[in-house]
Amino acid sequence: MDGGPRVPEQRLAGYPAEGGNPAALRFGVLGPVRAWRGDASLATGSPQQRALLAALLLREGRTATAGELIDALWGEDPPSQALAAVRTYASRLRKVLDPGVLVSESGGYAVRGLGEGALDLGVAQDLAAEAEKARGAGDLCRARDALRRALALWDGEALAGVPGPYAETQRVRLEEWRLQLLETRLDMDLEQGCHAEAVSELTALTAAHPLRERLRELLMLALYRSGRQAEALAVYADTRRLLADELGVDPRPGLRELQQRILQADPALAEPSAPAAESAAAPVRPAQLPATVPDFTGRASFVRELSEVLGSASGAEGRVMAVSALAGIGGVGKTTLAVHVAHQARAAFPDGQLYVDLQGAGARAAEPETVLGSFLRALGTADSAIPDSLEERAALYRSVLDGRRVLVLLDNARDAAQVRPLLPGTDGCAALVTSRVRMVDLAGAHLVDLDVMSPEEALSLFTRIVGEERVASEREAALDVVGACGFLPLAIRIAASRLAARRTWTVSVLAAKLADERRRLDELQAGDLAVKATFELGYGQLEPAQARAFRLLGLADGPDISLAAAAAVLDLPPEDTEDLLESLVDTSLLESAAPGRYRFHDLVRLYARACAERDEHPPSERGAALSRLLDFYLATAAGVYAIERPGDRTVDHLERTDFAGMQFSDDSAALDWLHSEAACLLACVRQSLGPSTLRRAVDLLLASKDLAESGASSLSYEAAAFAVRDATAVAGDALAEGRARTTLAQVLSRAGRFDEAGAEAERAIELGNRTGDSWTKGNAHNEQGIIANCLNQRDVSETHLREAIRAFRADGNRPGEASALCNLSRVLVSVGRTTSGIDLVRQGIALYDELGLTFRLANARYALGIALSHASRQNEALSELSTALKTFVENRQRLWEGATHFRIAQVHLSAHRPAQAAQHAEQALTTGSIGGDWMRANILTLLGRSLSSLGQTDRARACWRDALAIYEESGAPESTELRALLRPIEAA
Repeated sequence: MDGGPRVPEQRLAGYPAEGGNPAALRFGVLGPVRAWRGDASLATGSPQQRALLAALLLREGRTATAGELIDALWGEDPPSQALAAVRTYASRLRKVLDPGVLVSESGGYAVRGLGEGALDLGVAQDLAAEAEKARGAGDLCRARDALRRALALWDGEALAGVPGPYAETQRVRLEEWRLQLLETRLDMDLEQGCHAEAVSELTALTAAHPLRERLRELLMLALYRSGRQAEALAVYADTRRLLADELGVDPRPGLRELQQRILQADPALAEPSAPAAESAAAPVRPAQLPATVPDFTGRASFVRELSEVLGSASGAEGRVMAVSALAGIGGVGKTTLAVHVAHQARAAFPDGQLYVDLQGAGARAAEPETVLGSFLRALGTADSAIPDSLEERAALYRSVLDGRRVLVLLDNARDAAQVRPLLPGTDGCAALVTSRVRMVDLAGAHLVDLDVMSPEEALSLFTRIVGEERVASEREAALDVVGACGFLPLAIRIAASRLAARRTWTVSVLAAKLADERRRLDELQAGDLAVKATFELGYGQLEPAQARAFRLLGLADGPDISLAAAAAVLDLPPEDTEDLLESLVDTSLLESAAPGRYRFHDLVRLYARACAERDEHPPSERGAALSRLLDFYLATAAGVYAIERPGDRTVDHLERTDFAGMQFSDDSAALDWLHSEAACLLACVRQSLGPSTLRRAVDLLLASKDLAESGASSLSYEAAAFAVRDATAVAGDALAEGRARTTLAQVLSRAGRFDEAGAEAERAIELGNRTGDSWTKGNAHNEQGIIANCLNQRDVSETHLREAIRAFRADGNRPGEASALCNLSRVLVSVGRTTSGIDLVRQGIALYDELGLTFRLANARYALGIALSHASRQNEALSELSTALKTFVENRQRLWEGATHFRIAQVHLSAHRPAQAAQHAEQALTTGSIGGDWMRANILTLLGRSLSSLGQTDRARACWRDALAIYEESGAPESTELRALLRPIEAA
């Protein structure tokens, strides 16, 4: 054999054609007669049945008659039922093989329709032809490599265990051919100066084949060139004696001539027959890159970026050793991208490409010295020339690469220390490194952080695997699938592969399976691919403190988490927390969303939670961590509320917290925090609806009520308010339910859904009276008064607002009192009691001024502007509304900003300035407004009036039609007035 032990798996790895069908039939005759479908072995039956299969395979598609097959299996003494036996064997083989492979023809049989590379003998013949062609062209490296691969296809004796005279003849032929190939390869080894390495192999071969003179000749030459002249001559003496004893003949002339040249110390024998210059021109060119995936998708910007970096090493000057280090979580496609880019760059590195999986994510990472040994051998260095120490190997490696253009792909690296000895360090070479760790300490490296795919790329990859036809009819479900995969390439590939293998599944079935978060990671596995296993490798390498942080931070539902919030979860100082979080970022298990903010990939978060359920001890620590997070958010939000509303008693009614919140020096910083944490705050509210945290969740919602009026977070706030209302009702906590319903009423009222809001406020008033909760009583009555006024129920509104004033005064809540006074002023103005209304709102302004409530003062000036407008004091009204608008803008209250634009537009229109009115109405539409669709219809109506005054009748009609549709859908009484406006225009 070709030196050294070999197992069947080593042999099989070489002979399926690259890019072939992975489920195609393959056959082996260079060893036992075997068949495979893909990697699955097929039963080839009894020895005689295998003999029949071998006879047909070796005919290379030509038909064998029944008589020829009988002779092949039994020779001159066939059994009486030989023909029936042949037919039985053929029938059994047909059942095992693919349809149409074993065919009956002209009274005989043939094997047809096999793909390229389906028979190991055919592959060996092709490789032998390739070697001959390469040798003729002077490329001994490629020729030797082709012959090595051809010889590696033998797995013991050809046709082993197959009976019959035909098999015996073919065995002898194939063994002779194998020895010829081996002699040719050894001859080329000596031509390239590998005489020392060849001696041991030739010694074993001459012992196994003592009468084979060519092997003896090669052994003599190898010994002589190794400086062992006496041994070389001894080989000749042994050979002459053996031939005389066994065959009675002398050695052939070539062997005798070689002996004479050794005796004469012929200088030409000391060098390879090929010129030294030619040998140097054809160094070993490794081509170790794994195959690129055929369905590589997207990543265009990364491919371009990495290609440019590699181009800096392979340019005309070739003066740069380029290193690119790709980092990212497991399954994000680092290896796939690196291999794809490396294949594209192969032409720029004609001296070869090296590849190694450094196993950095596993428990036993590859040792650099072991990798260097492998690389040196791949580059043509003899084992005997490879030193032992890491430093010496690294130095030799750099020396061997000197003057060459070689690309090195170091996959799955553990850290920079593992990588440094493996870098070429040579002009014109380049290295691509992939790792889960961001290698900031790898000097000179071009760092690339690989993120998940875009939704478009993810859908494209899913479609390429599953098929356009199945995806086209269920595009939304396909988007749900890739979304559930978090746009992670590995997860998408697994999900798509599962679907592709199940023709009865629809995309919707897969989407439904992945919708269950608790089962999602279990669903994302196919064969030896599993998302969970990929994450497990990274988690297994964490230190205990890192692992605890990973588990506990994954419990929080928010889209990301701030450093301060993370410190609360972990119950650690911010400095220690930052160190832990940054170390998790370095391992790619956590992402740095922005300075001081961190986030998990969706699937990594699910895995972290599974780890918390499995590994966190005691289990109560999970609840304690989330309780600390809720405390932190509630304490901080209460602080923001207090800064925004000095003197407001709301903060005094909130649940006490055990964990302190953040402190702010000014209003701007407080508002920055509130709005930046909006999604996390509301996620925490919804996550904290259990019995022990329910009241704090309700209080966090009402303490962050500014989010409801900001516009950007209004819908999320509304969803949280509904969830809290439902949870408190189920829990039977009347105090919490009263506060929750009051908060929901405020949300619905701002959205213009007055009937729903009124029902919630009415129920809140009942609960407030039952529990005696002063916060609920004052705020629920105040809100019910606002709602009744919007529904034109002035008397009802006045009753509730006066009740609210009494409740706020009893509680000592002066900002609440000011709010109710301003709301009552609007009611009085609406029924013509303008002077009283102005007096009330001025009382409210005085209270706000006294308390220094700048933000709430804007609401009061808004109300005063409306009152002054009703009193036809337009200039004063505009002044108050403009001041209010400026404050709303500064405090990021977009919905109040829009409402104020609407009121300004009303003033301008009443002052016969339609152009200015239209401008502010358009601004109100663009910004959005308190009051939801109802207010939008009001704005459209006003805009229509302004446009009509400007002579733009068609635009006015369009605005009024849109407004009418909104009014009619909600049953608003304003629809009657609007029909009257439209009637003359429609009739014209």
